[in-house]
Order: sequence, then C-alpha cells, then structure tokens
Amino acid sequence: MGRTAATGRLRIIGGTWRGRKLTVPGLAGLRPTPDRVRETLFNWLAPDIAGLRGLDLFAGSRALGFEALSRGALEMTFLDTQAEARKALRAGAEQLGAAPRILAQDALSFLAADNGRYDLVFIDPPFSANLWGTVLSVLPPRLAPGHRVYLESPADADPLPQAGWRVLKEGRAADVAFRLLAYAPDGSTANGEN
Repeated sequence: MGRTAATGRLRIIGGTWRGRKLTVPGLAGLRPTPDRVRETLFNWLAPDIAGLRGLDLFAGSRALGFEALSRGALEMTFLDTQAEARKALRAGAEQLGAAPRILAQDALSFLAADNGRYDLVFIDPPFSANLWGTVLSVLPPRLAPGHRVYLESPADADPLPQAGWRVLKEGRAADVAFRLLAYAPDGSTANGEN
C-alpha cells in the first residue's frame, strides 16, 4: 500500500496477553493487520494454535506473531529486514516476557537456507513488493503436516502461484483480501478440510 504508518499502538486481542498494547513503529509500507481481521483469522485457527511452531515472514508490526504466541503457539520466528522493526520486535518480546527468534533476514533467503518445518506461516509482505506468488512457490518444503498459511494481499490481486494451494477460508476488509491456505500438491482435500 506504500503509505507511511504513524507510530501507534497495537492491542493484542486474545489469549494470555489479551489487552496488552505494544508500540508500532512508523515505517513506510507498514500495515498492521486490523483487530477485526486478526479476530477473524484466529477464530478460523481456534482451537488448534496451542503447541504450534510459527513463522512470520514479514513481521513488520508483529501483530500476527505475538497474537499467535498469546494464544498458545509454542514458538515463533519473526523475519524483518528493517532494523527499526526488529528493535520494536525485541522491545515487544521483552515487554511480554516472550522469547521468539528474531532474524534480520528476508523471506526468500531464509526459506532457501532454513531446514525447519512450520505449522503456521504468516505472509503479509509490503504490497508494493508483489512477493506473494514467489514466496508461496518456495514455501512448501518448510510446511509441517496439518499446516496453515495466512496470506494478506490487495483485494484485486490473485496471489496464488500454482496448483496445489487450496483456499480454506477467505475474507475482505476494505481494499485488503485475507486467506487461510493449505498446500496439497496431490489435489487432496488439504489436511483433512472439506
């Protein structure tokens, strides 16, 4: 979307840290996922968050990753290339008493080098970067069985790059589309969903 976000506050809306507020840095292109969209996403995911390994590929405001940790995710890896965003991530983690992994790496480099498997992946890159298809095309080897992938994009974009990705749930808020995805290359009903 390209706009510069004003420094503000982010409220965690559920779980152990419900109601806690974190400072959001004012960085160009930063679009914290609105409360209403986060509430919808985590209703879709409930009650299956406890014990999950998560990956926030474009952490930015860290709204999604900290929300998942608040609701019982076992661990979260945050990626962001901007020093100010990582500083805010570390400050938020300290404020909440959390110990996520925070890396100064871009999503594509990380996915090429990492050998972990993740249950829950958040993909919400700067819209101007147009990275959805590229990230989705290299993500499958990093997905654990039963995974879920959250994708946020402009409402008029078609970000799914290839066969194998299945939309489990989707919604729209203003000019933003959000989807819960699973990857099933054999065309099966991904991870048991109908």
